Parts: sequence; structure tokens; C-alpha cells
Amino acid sequence: MPLFGKGEAVRKSPQTLTKQKEGHSWLQEIVGLLLMLLAVIAFHSLVAKPFYIPSISMMPNLLVGDRLIVSKYPYGYSWVSASFHVLPRDDWRVFPGTPEYGDIVIVVPPYATDDWIKRVVALPGDRIAVHKGRIILNGVAVPQEVEPPVDLPVDLNAPCEPYTFPYLRKRLPSGSEVCELPLRRETLPNGASYVIIDHMENQPLDDMAEIVIPDGHVFLMGDNRDHSADSREMNPGKGLNGPVPLANIGGRAEFITFSLDGTESWNPLTWWGALREGRAWRSLRPEIRERGPAIASTPANGVTGEHDS
Repeated sequence: MPLFGKGEAVRKSPQTLTKQKEGHSWLQEIVGLLLMLLAVIAFHSLVAKPFYIPSISMMPNLLVGDRLIVSKYPYGYSWVSASFHVLPRDDWRVFPGTPEYGDIVIVVPPYATDDWIKRVVALPGDRIAVHKGRIILNGVAVPQEVEPPVDLPVDLNAPCEPYTFPYLRKRLPSGSEVCELPLRRETLPNGASYVIIDHMENQPLDDMAEIVIPDGHVFLMGDNRDHSADSREMNPGKGLNGPVPLANIGGRAEFITFSLDGTESWNPLTWWGALREGRAWRSLRPEIRERGPAIASTPANGVTGEHDS
């Protein structure tokens, strides 16, 4: 039986409508991609953002090649919260909060727009000085304990150069090379405890006269005390130039997602082999210990009280 009667013509498909639908589909795709991009930017600005560690200033707790997540909301929002720092520099803050002792934070220096990462060691109203590399907080020497050294495997992102870590590169009986880093454990007044490296004496930043942290500011230092341009560095264009305005702090470091040793390339097949073992999902929040016995106040000419152990 014929499908169509005599003289009955098959209707042509509405080509014009098809073209309109195709054009509308492309427009929807573009709008969808833009909305997705805006959602990612909003998430990175308001909730959390991934970061990459390019320097040694926070060793041994952060290594070059570490990828980490920074939460953006703990201290409120300011000009620095927006991704790519597209907002003009200013001192306003929304839902403001103050970091705690020992927090690792993202900060923008006063003369640049790139992000640095340091640790909070003094809060608004504190008095802080540095004597022979030791923090003197409100007239009291911050406790330090000697810890066993850590053997950090030498790789392209941690080469342990002799001019940076003199005499610390060692060869193990297995033939592998490590950087044997001497550690000290520092514990702040709230019990926040973490390890630092301070392996050189008489460095320019080992001594700093006492200053008072202004309201709305914090004092930041790197855990690698001999190789960190931080709040101790007052020379313009080199460090953080003293206490940092809270409006310049963009968030709190939470945990490491993964770490690469420097052997990776643009080829994704190389990424798996470049992963460092044991660093993924490592928390960056300081350990909280009970406060130890009170230590004697420190006179202006030296450190007294608790001895290193």
C-alpha cells in the first residue's frame, strides 16, 4: 500500500527552523561555558582555591611542587579575595575575622599582586621582637625544642644546593641523596605547634627590635627562617615590610592535595611518576598542644628562661 496518495507531495523539512535551532544551540553552549567559568571564579573567590608552592620559604612544612587548597572565608573578604586580584587595593573587609596563632595564610605583599604564603606568629596588640632567631612575644621567649632532623629526598624541586643548605646534603648507604634538615619545634601561646628550620647563625633577619602590632594587622614569618622574606624584612620591595594589614590576607591554607618532584612535563603520562609519596592530603593546620610551664620574661639584651631541649 503506498504511503502517499496520488498527487500528494512529501512536505519538505523546515530547513530554516533547523538552522535557527542549531544557532540557538551554539548560543546556549557559549552561555553555559560562561556561566561555568563565572561559577568557578566565584568559588575560587568566596570558598576555596588551589595554590602552587614555588619557593622554599615554608620548608619543611611546604615544599616547592606542593599543590594545596586555601579556604577563602575564615577571615572574611576584602579586595584580595577576588581571583586574579582584579579589585583595587583597599582596607575594607566584609565579615571580618582575625587569624589564630600558627595559621598558615596567603598574603599579598605591599608592592606586588602575587600571593605569598607565611605563618601567623603575632596578633593585633602583641609586642614582638626577634633575638638570635628566637621570637620574643610580649616579653617572653617562644618555646623551642630540638627535634630529630628530617631526611628530605633530593629532587629537581628540592635540590639542596650547597649555597642554600651548606653541608646538609648527604648520601645514604642505599645510594640515594637526601637533605638532612635540622628541625626545631616552636609552640605559640595558644598551643599551636609546628617545626621550623633555622640552620644558619647571624643572618640579617635573626634580630629585630621590639615593635607593637597595630590593630587590624598580624606579623607573619616563614618556617624556613633563614630563607624567608617576611614581616621581619623592613626594606621596601624585599619582604612584607613589617606587620601585614588583614585586608591583604586572602585565606587560610588547609591541606596539600598532591606534590610533584619536578620531573613532570606537559605530557600527562609523566605526572604519575613525578608524584612525591606521603604528601597528599596532609593537613596544614598546626598541631595544638597544651601550653607548657610559664617561661621567664626576656630582658631587652637577651633571651632567658627555658633552654632548648
